[in-house]
Amino acid sequence: MSPTSPNVVWHHATVTRERRERLHGHRGAVLWFTGLPSSGKSTIAHAVEEHLHRLGCRTFVLDGDNVRHGLCGDLGFSEENRSENIRRVGEVTKLFVEAGAIVLTAFVSPFRRDRMRARGILPPGEFLEIFCQCPPEVCAQRDPKGHYQRAREGTIENFTGVSAPYEEPTGCELVLHTDELSIGDSVEKILVLLRDRGIISL
Repeated sequence: MSPTSPNVVWHHATVTRERRERLHGHRGAVLWFTGLPSSGKSTIAHAVEEHLHRLGCRTFVLDGDNVRHGLCGDLGFSEENRSENIRRVGEVTKLFVEAGAIVLTAFVSPFRRDRMRARGILPPGEFLEIFCQCPPEVCAQRDPKGHYQRAREGTIENFTGVSAPYEEPTGCELVLHTDELSIGDSVEKILVLLRDRGIISL
């Protein structure tokens, strides 16, 4: 269970989540993109956000690298630090959902237990896990940062897919074979998922 500060009482707002959602014209939800580095998480998340923004939806992308420039800038890449990284992100996504927004997260999030904890703090149906499935060799070929090569040379430690493990989802809402699908096809599959789940109606 996540820690709670002592001597604090929850303050109930007069502007409720339901009122925010009516104003936005859609429900709040989390699209949690997971997969190996360079599997397409950030690219697809931003492409989906662009499409939703043009439809008038309230959105925000939480990107793994960007979050580590601020909120999680004090964390390394040990197993313990990775878990804390995802715990913090999970709590932030909960706030966005309370604001009635569609938040898209692009994190390797390699451990099932951490993804399940993030799912568990939201009501059922509001956490949509999207697995960007891509063979490691393809991820390494398309790696724009050269991290796979550096990890194999030993200059980057605890790199998922080379020197650190990745636990694939077993019950996610959507699997995207990103070595086969175009970005446009991936976006369309996600939009269908959002409509089917009643998150958007556009």
